[in-house]
Amino acid sequence: MLQIQNNFPLKDLNTFHFDVYASSYIKTNSTEDLRTWITETKPDINRLLVLGGGSNILFTKDYPGIIFHPSFDDITILEKKNDEVLIEAGAGKTWDEFVEYCVENSHYGVENLSLIPGTVGAAPVQNIGAYGSEAKDVISKVNGIFLDTGKEFSLENRECNFGYRNSIFKNELKNRILITSVVFRLSTKENYNLKYGHLEERVKEFGDINLRNVRQAVTAIRSAKLPDPDKTGNAGSFFKNPEIPASLFRDLQTKYPDMPGYDLNNGTFKVPAGWLIDKAGWKGKTVGNAGVHRDQSLVLTNTGNATGRDILSLAASIENDIKNKFGITLEKEVIVI
Repeated sequence: MLQIQNNFPLKDLNTFHFDVYASSYIKTNSTEDLRTWITETKPDINRLLVLGGGSNILFTKDYPGIIFHPSFDDITILEKKNDEVLIEAGAGKTWDEFVEYCVENSHYGVENLSLIPGTVGAAPVQNIGAYGSEAKDVISKVNGIFLDTGKEFSLENRECNFGYRNSIFKNELKNRILITSVVFRLSTKENYNLKYGHLEERVKEFGDINLRNVRQAVTAIRSAKLPDPDKTGNAGSFFKNPEIPASLFRDLQTKYPDMPGYDLNNGTFKVPAGWLIDKAGWKGKTVGNAGVHRDQSLVLTNTGNATGRDILSLAASIENDIKNKFGITLEKEVIVI
């Protein structure tokens, strides 16, 4: 069924907790009802926005159009074959609840992505990633509906154009579709990815290497480094880690010998945006009610009654400073509305 409301408050549907409103709000758990509504009303897709958990969005004003909030949350085992399992999860399912389900049922592949906020439907859009794993590594296909015609679609992994925090859903299909479910291909055979940083050491602190302890370790690391959005408004990592030419990286290393970087073996290096922001002296700074988190420079926070424009202004100041100091352009990871 469809639940339709006007002048709907979005404070609980964005993790910055901005007090903004949508002109219209539609919550749905029925693909058929949604398709019928689209074909009958023929909405202007330029006034439509799909909103899941609101964990990667920055509202700078009220939204003047229609917000779709998918609430499909079923989890279905489609197939078990050899050492693999195909699992379909509804787009409205809380991502961490899906990870917990997989861990409890001995399905390997998403445990490193524990405690990432948001919904299953947002995972392919952002190609979420953490601790050496990305959603693209385990996504088999993405199912959804075109918002202009109501027609259903299904895209295989190779058709999603996955990249670093990127996908076809942030580009060619941006604002054109609503994801209804995601199919994941996971392993039923013991298989871990513990090479990132000191993850393996942290896992061993909890005992043997197993799925539950990997999840516990990742959760502990994230909890220690990142603020709880329920307590301090934030959208997690605000900026992407920039990829810069190898020549620029080497020039900067002569000035900053401790500058970390990961060789992508294509003439570029990936540099931690958090390190740049920290080195520039922004960690823990506040400007009005907007701030940079004291423990994680990648996270911008609503320290009181900040607005989206306050956060955006702080972000612009940081971007300008990083450009002037390092010659590097930071790119936002969040979606600005």
